[in-house]
Amino acid sequence: MKFKKTWAAIPLSVSLLFPTGAILTNAAEHEHGGKASEAVSNKAVDLRATLDNILSEHAYLAVITMQKGLDGAADFEAAAGQLGENTDKLSKAVGSVYGDKAGEQFKEIWSSHIGYFVNYVTATAEKDEEGRKKALKDLDGYRVTQADFLAVATENRLKASDLEEGLKMHVDQLIWAFDNYGAADYDKAYESLKESMHHMFGTGKGLSWAITDQFPEKFDNLSVDTKAADLRESLNNEFSTHAALAILAMQKGIDGAKDFDAAAAILNTNTEDLTKSVESVYGAEGAKQFNEIWSSHIGYFVDYVQATAKEDKAGQDKAMADLDAYRVTQAAFLDTATEGRLKAADLEEGLKMHVDQLLMAFDSYVDEDYEATYDNIHEAYSHMFGVGTALSGAIVDQFPDQFASAMPADMPKTGMGGMSQETDYTVLWVTLSMIFIAGTSLVLIRRKTAAQQ
Repeated sequence: MKFKKTWAAIPLSVSLLFPTGAILTNAAEHEHGGKASEAVSNKAVDLRATLDNILSEHAYLAVITMQKGLDGAADFEAAAGQLGENTDKLSKAVGSVYGDKAGEQFKEIWSSHIGYFVNYVTATAEKDEEGRKKALKDLDGYRVTQADFLAVATENRLKASDLEEGLKMHVDQLIWAFDNYGAADYDKAYESLKESMHHMFGTGKGLSWAITDQFPEKFDNLSVDTKAADLRESLNNEFSTHAALAILAMQKGIDGAKDFDAAAAILNTNTEDLTKSVESVYGAEGAKQFNEIWSSHIGYFVDYVQATAKEDKAGQDKAMADLDAYRVTQAAFLDTATEGRLKAADLEEGLKMHVDQLLMAFDSYVDEDYEATYDNIHEAYSHMFGVGTALSGAIVDQFPDQFASAMPADMPKTGMGGMSQETDYTVLWVTLSMIFIAGTSLVLIRRKTAAQQ
């Protein structure tokens, strides 16, 4: 397969590039109350979030589709179909910047690597070692072609050598996730899945930086590389990963799959890590309070899955009632934490959407309506980017001094696909500060909730 190495970039059009970002921002404002802070939601940062969304969902869907293909699962076609829709969205985004022809060229190149992954899965299933080697060789060739395309498109703002390195990491992470799954080393498989999703947020940052630097007037001369944007990215990453892994664990649970324990364990990783950070700053009691309120709804989803497996309607109803109570407690917690910047009533509505989307994705999976399943997975995943926008906006408004920074002059250190190697503790400090404020009133919130019930 050969692709042209040069083409003319046409003037930027934002008509196709921002539908996802606009939806995310509007959803955040509608579901959580108030206008999102301009520091976390402007043309540049919305571009970054849009690319983060599409690229990270690609990584998730690619791994899941490879699993389903190896297992010969009934929902393989639906998973592959959703992965194809993701490719269409990314190609339209590229085309909106560089023209329709470039978008189609990108789609051809991007689609090729998905095909090579399919070839790798097929060869693995058939124990065809030569086929596996051929697929890996094709993926190496893809890296070079894709890197060249993006280097030319961004007028060398992104260097081909750096792009090849970042794309190698992407390919390797997906292959590791698949190989470990095939070898029944599920802990490593899901760690690779999580890392592959995380990695794509760095890709979104690097690509959005190049585009905004190339067409600054189209983005009001704003930067994607700010502390506020990093906070939004961090929360988007954690929230969307939660949604993706929650649905996966529920599927594995109802199937009685051997990898259920590993899927459940990786779901709890973000909560566990954050709880340890809270404990290191505020002690065991503060960490216990935070862990309890967030972990409870994960447990209620597990209860729902178990009740479904037993065809226990009363158990399902109980789990849903518990999830409703969780929404009230979580909403009150965040309302208090943000000093009213996020309104409890709006938060309850947004949390209801989150709960409903996960349950619809699960119920449709049980009913073998797989197209609906993956549509709901997509909606649940994208919805969490709105949550990240709202919460990061509230935090930035609450602690503005912590997010004041000069506009960077150079490309952010992402490795064009890898997250920055420098640790920024601002996000952690502010998030923990918010938790600490909320923790002091958590007991009162619980009492109020209990009284209402």
